[in-house]
Amino acid sequence: MADKLRVQPVILCGGSGTRLWPLSRSGFPKQFLCLTGHESLFQQAIKRLMGLEMETVRVADPFIVTGEEHRFLALEQIRELSIQLGAALLEPSGRNTAPALTLAALASVENGDDPVMVVTPADQTVTDVTAFSTAMHHAISEAADGSMVILGVSPDRPETGYGYIQADVDAAKAVVTVRRFVEKPNEQTARQYLEEGGYYWNAGIFVLKASVWLQALQAFRPDILEHTAMSWNKRTTDPHFATPFVRPSQSEFVAIPSESIDVAVMERCPNSTFPIKMVPLNAGWSDLGAWDAVWNVLPKDDQGNATFGDVLRTGSRNTFVHASSRLVTLVGVSDLIVVETPDAVMVANTSCSQDVKHIVNQLHITKREEHVLHRKVHRPWGWYDSIDEGERFKVKRILVKPGASLSLQKHHHRAEHWVVVKGTAEITCGDKKLLLSENQSTYIPLGEVHRLANPGNIPLEIIEVQSGSYLGEDDIVRMEDIYGR
Repeated sequence: MADKLRVQPVILCGGSGTRLWPLSRSGFPKQFLCLTGHESLFQQAIKRLMGLEMETVRVADPFIVTGEEHRFLALEQIRELSIQLGAALLEPSGRNTAPALTLAALASVENGDDPVMVVTPADQTVTDVTAFSTAMHHAISEAADGSMVILGVSPDRPETGYGYIQADVDAAKAVVTVRRFVEKPNEQTARQYLEEGGYYWNAGIFVLKASVWLQALQAFRPDILEHTAMSWNKRTTDPHFATPFVRPSQSEFVAIPSESIDVAVMERCPNSTFPIKMVPLNAGWSDLGAWDAVWNVLPKDDQGNATFGDVLRTGSRNTFVHASSRLVTLVGVSDLIVVETPDAVMVANTSCSQDVKHIVNQLHITKREEHVLHRKVHRPWGWYDSIDEGERFKVKRILVKPGASLSLQKHHHRAEHWVVVKGTAEITCGDKKLLLSENQSTYIPLGEVHRLANPGNIPLEIIEVQSGSYLGEDDIVRMEDIYGR
């Protein structure tokens, strides 16, 4: 039997998903949210690509490209899937998708390999996984022969929010030739594309050999390749984890021109020496770019309502409600989107869902934390939930995973009281160590070096009461941290 074709999954995990606020925030963006099931969009993307394994195709452990601030979120969600990660490539700053893909290509050829890379954003959904796999296998076969392949979604409406691909129309072929790429059209042009046929939404999913991408980038944007390669050659790895975090050099990376895969290379390929093909994708694809797109893909009742969480309604039509933490009720309303979280509620007309980004911009300008973090904040050791605060005090509920520990740290402006409500806590306070169990408590004086750890086999939960003149999260001086922060 011939050797299997090696496929390298690459999941691009950048972006903040501002139009899905208040659920999506820069500290916990939409790709890590469960919007259409029990798994996050990021987890769904990984499972779709790992599911491409077949008799003639061997799927390698996936690469992810993400930022420093999301590395532990991604690692934890991969752990939940029991999937081995190939590499976590950490961008020092966002430089768009062309440098991100280039990092993955350089990592792919590092040991003399040249796999077919299957590259997908982490924030899309697909309802027909079988159709997706069929299309991807056509694309993989074509890419193995040297073509660059892009996935095009057959449009079902005159969408103005996507770029389009014009391709040859041949219903008998699974792979067609790309004629040109076109920018996001106005509504009249989008209607014309729909009527004419031969135009497809650009799904942002690419299939190509690592060497072909590097050759095309050298031809069209050698400056991007040069700076990315310099950054890659000076990379460092974090040895604290079984799968090390790979960090390209920041000083070289920030000099890379910010460019998308499409603009840097793909749009230049038609009629060039680099063949570019397209595989039509009819698999219930959506990029869930705004709340109306989420509403579109969810099951609805006979009045067009879609809900998540504790929701009651009467006399309401064509509404979408996402309730995170409390009962939400609707009476006699229509065409509304309501998203509730513990610290924010967003209400919008369905036709204006794209404009949520303007609210996020206002939050950013006024420096409000609601655009960055949820009330419940995930950390590599677990999470904390800020359940109450007032002048000179803050109350948190803290969960520490089995075997995990917070950093050895101190605070300049606050003291802390800890009460164990579940599990066993190992506490370092100055030169003393003690074990506390349920209903026991301790006090951490202002300025004292301390650490909280969970030596047990079940999650540790504590209530923390902070008191002091300043209670911000930046009042942490770390002396030692197993997570390399």
